[in-house]
Amino acid sequence: MDTQSQYPLRLEGENVPMVQFRNVSKRYGGLTVLEGLDLDIAEGEMVSIIGPSGSGKTTVLRVLMTLETIEDGVIYIDGEPLTHMPRNGKLVPANQQHVRSIRKDIGMCFQHFNLFPHMTALENCMEGPVQSLGLGKAEARDRALELLDMVGVADKRDQHPARLSGGQQQRVAIARALAMRPKVMLFDEVTSALDPEVIGEVTNVIRKLVSDHKLTMLMVPHQMGFARDISDRICFFYGGKIEEQGTPTEVFENPQRERTQQFLSAVSEAK
Repeated sequence: MDTQSQYPLRLEGENVPMVQFRNVSKRYGGLTVLEGLDLDIAEGEMVSIIGPSGSGKTTVLRVLMTLETIEDGVIYIDGEPLTHMPRNGKLVPANQQHVRSIRKDIGMCFQHFNLFPHMTALENCMEGPVQSLGLGKAEARDRALELLDMVGVADKRDQHPARLSGGQQQRVAIARALAMRPKVMLFDEVTSALDPEVIGEVTNVIRKLVSDHKLTMLMVPHQMGFARDISDRICFFYGGKIEEQGTPTEVFENPQRERTQQFLSAVSEAK
């Protein structure tokens, strides 16, 4: 594909999506996990991606976080190309400097927290702003304390991850991602590694982000009920493509596609 001439150097207009996938494909050898994906996510929109294992939903987050490269298409963040960069009036594959400059607008929380084990909760939240954004330590500390308080673990600021419960670690991980002041937040099954009694701690934090902050969010949920309650839009993935999408009510109560119906039926029976 001639990416250089097929896509604009920058998206222009009043309603530019915060995130845009244009004909994005991802392959591992002969296995295609995303095929010609077109997906727009508006500023402040909360979108949940659901689907069976292997449908490509986590890959969407991984390519958006540039943890994986793409073979075809372009991804834009707030109108700027993420996977490519302008050069001589054309788009060419992005170098690491360009990727880092755009990726700072994206925060991600994983299933397994990925906190720095040798740092306290406070130090975990200060590290990115100091090292990547160039904030002074005093400002970074104030920001970290504010966020730890927001997610309800300010009293654990001097504890190392090993001394925290799973729910506490995940809330620190969310605070750490927010400390970078991202425009887009990604959540990859953030409750799947948690004990049932602490899942509410994390889902309540995400609910607060949705209600109090105009963040654009993309989530691969572990709990369908949570996704239904919190999302503006549900995208059902199958075979690396969007099989069906709509409001939570449309998708969960009146799915139109047979594969969507089969998936939701299987999820319901598994409860």
